[in-house]
Amino acid sequence: MIQEFKKVWKQYTIGMLWLLGLLWPMLGIHPDGTMTFQTTFTVWSYILAGSFVCLMIYVVKASGSLKFFADPVSRAAGNIKTTSTALPTWVWLAAGLIVALIYPQFAGRYGTDVAISVLLYICLGLGLNVVVGLAGMLDLGYIAFYGVGAYTYAILNTTYGLGFWVCLPLSAFTACVAGCIVGYPTLRMRGDYLAIVTLGFGEIIRIILNNWMELTNGPNGILGIKPIGIFLPIFENGFTFEHFWMKKLQLFYYFALGLAIVAAICVYRLNFSRVGRAWESIREDETAAELMGVNTFIYKLLAYAMGAIFAGLAGAFFAARMRFVSPESFTFLESAMVLCMVVLGGMGSIPGILLGVLALIALPEVFREFESYRMLIFGATMVIIMLFRPAGLIPAKRVGTRSEEKEG
Repeated sequence: MIQEFKKVWKQYTIGMLWLLGLLWPMLGIHPDGTMTFQTTFTVWSYILAGSFVCLMIYVVKASGSLKFFADPVSRAAGNIKTTSTALPTWVWLAAGLIVALIYPQFAGRYGTDVAISVLLYICLGLGLNVVVGLAGMLDLGYIAFYGVGAYTYAILNTTYGLGFWVCLPLSAFTACVAGCIVGYPTLRMRGDYLAIVTLGFGEIIRIILNNWMELTNGPNGILGIKPIGIFLPIFENGFTFEHFWMKKLQLFYYFALGLAIVAAICVYRLNFSRVGRAWESIREDETAAELMGVNTFIYKLLAYAMGAIFAGLAGAFFAARMRFVSPESFTFLESAMVLCMVVLGGMGSIPGILLGVLALIALPEVFREFESYRMLIFGATMVIIMLFRPAGLIPAKRVGTRSEEKEG
């Protein structure tokens, strides 16, 4: 116990000294450029206290002293899990849907706006989950297809006057074609090489959007995009339909909710289909899958195209909601954020994606009052979660495990 504590304490001290030297100039700085001792001391006392608590937890856990407390907690968690599984799955889904439907009635404008962003990123996370979680391909340029879908609707609407419902499938198709064009020459690579090439193609698409002035208006973006139009029945002087522009935030929320539900159902059906089994075999061992007769290149290209379709749909909705698009909305940082949602929530797990999006989109809004310190808290929280839950918050269950449980 003492030797373990001395070893970890030495590593902790060296690590905190390095962290102090690297981050000291960036903490406690006021908007006027001054750095007060009181603010800096307060921030670093919180950092040191939190890291020291984590150190103590690690040492006690390594020594086995938590077993006395862990057993009752494990039994209580097992009882809660048994109680939750006693109810059918459709009951939980129905309850969640009811809460989602009535949420805008109780949340304000700010809460509804954050919920729309959460639902939009859920659609993006589910699309990337097909590529990363199911097929096992690391994609660092996924947000480029999001931009392709957004610019497709923006160009077709402002230049040719096409409506949203006509452009929505066209945006998905354009993003799918872009995914096939990017995927065809790159998917024969594996691992880090595939990640680097997808990152390069993502930057190529962003640079094209930024420099093709005649088509995309370059860095100025495209203004004047029409919102979503809907036809409602009117019974005055007979039965007719009247066209309305969707401008209320609640209507955008319900459309985003429907888009997220459709994406979740599609990903779930794909996961439990023959195509999903082929993707899982490629993820686990591509060489063995190819020897068993799986056309790995075609299935990997299909996964890339399917993921691009969800990004294209989300991009069209983003353009209709913001009524403005520019290349700054589709940078590498957005791809990294969506990838973090998939990895943090649990690759291949739909509930994990939902929880990962909530953790990375909704949680930082809670700490917005801390201004610049909220990103520090956000990063520290991610590090702690990945240390204690390396497989994600809700890891995906393996098919073999489910089969064995059913047989037992």
